[in-house]
Amino acid sequence: MKTRALPALALLCALGLAATACSDPTVGNGDDSGASGSPDGNRAAVDPTARLDGVQLTMWTAQNTVNAPRQVIEAFEKATGAEVETQAIPDLYETNVPTKLASGDRPDLMFWQPSVSTLPFVQPRQNLLTLDGEEWEAKLGDTERSLGVIDGKRYAAIVTSPAMLGVYYNKDVFERAGLSEKDFPDSYDELLALGRTVTEKTDAAAFYEAGGDKWPLQWQMQVQLTDLGEQWWADLNRNKEKWTDPAVVAAIKKYKEQLLDAGLAQKNHRTGTFTGQADALWEGDAGMVLNVTSFQTQLQAKHSTAEIDDRIGWFPVANSSATGLYSPDQTNGVVAFKTGDEIRQKAARQFLAFWLGPGYADYIKAMKIPSVQPSVPTPGGLPQTSRDQVAALPEAIGVFQAKAVVAPDTHLYLAEMIHGEKSPQQVAQAIQDQFAQVAEAQGAPGF
Repeated sequence: MKTRALPALALLCALGLAATACSDPTVGNGDDSGASGSPDGNRAAVDPTARLDGVQLTMWTAQNTVNAPRQVIEAFEKATGAEVETQAIPDLYETNVPTKLASGDRPDLMFWQPSVSTLPFVQPRQNLLTLDGEEWEAKLGDTERSLGVIDGKRYAAIVTSPAMLGVYYNKDVFERAGLSEKDFPDSYDELLALGRTVTEKTDAAAFYEAGGDKWPLQWQMQVQLTDLGEQWWADLNRNKEKWTDPAVVAAIKKYKEQLLDAGLAQKNHRTGTFTGQADALWEGDAGMVLNVTSFQTQLQAKHSTAEIDDRIGWFPVANSSATGLYSPDQTNGVVAFKTGDEIRQKAARQFLAFWLGPGYADYIKAMKIPSVQPSVPTPGGLPQTSRDQVAALPEAIGVFQAKAVVAPDTHLYLAEMIHGEKSPQQVAQAIQDQFAQVAEAQGAPGF
């Protein structure tokens, strides 16, 4: 899945519409309690396979993820007698979901990005069941356990690992450039040096940049922000730090001057596409691509594990270390709604208990994805690139979508920069302006 932020106007509308849902008489106030559990997290154990004959649940998904829960839904229906209907919400999913919620419509379950920047858009305290104390929570890996939590309360079950951000490289291009694993970079500056070696010793572009699709432009900036400490992000979220910080401006400037202006990207980087990235890397027209796991998914859709292992490799990189970044996406999290129907609410909890309990091993095997539970092995047969990402996840650093209370549209402003419409300082200012505007509309403290 792509990691993207909502456009500023749509985001503000979403916040306004979601806020109106707080007065909806069908929406509960405060934390859920009663038969389904207590707000302190001390819940009765859930039997994942208890009979639910006659119970019907609905689950909202994006149009491109409607089939993602199919295997686990069919298994759950067979085990319990319940029925779970998936409903695809038109794109833009992140905009249309808050609109539907504001109208009083709500599902029992829903895919939703479990990050601090996106989870608030569905007003979790008013709309969602709290999931603290569920048996599966303690089984999650450390990174996954950190997701889906707002103000100390868990509102999302984590069913897939967050995407990993790192560098995919063409092994043949590296071999022609005289590069091997010993040359993998320990910093962003070393990554740029690696790129210069590729352009000097081969006819391939060092990097493929997708300025046409825009959203992948954020990653070159993202990996340079990893030295900003947790306190910096906490202060940013309280309006004590700004996106115009010299470190942020320097990251944007370095991307422009030392990568783009220096000729390390392909000639058509202003119009390059996400699918073009995969084709260029596969054919050896580009030596490297910096992107998230959706790029991996694209490769696996076209090529076998053996073919990928033969041609493509992956390594992690951050600003001053060989560390990957994790990036939450929509299919990582599943939330359960307060519907006012106690039977359905308990059934929704049971579905999550089944998904992350007896149904989990079969689910990840069918989906061919890594496990979020250390006790459940990741299925075999995955490309080495995928296994390398799994190995890097425990030490990974969160992208800003996982740290900032608002995920600004950095990619849109960077796209304006590569077309000569904004300077690096103006990009940083535009990011800050949007961040502050949305944070204020969201009611974030300090704004």
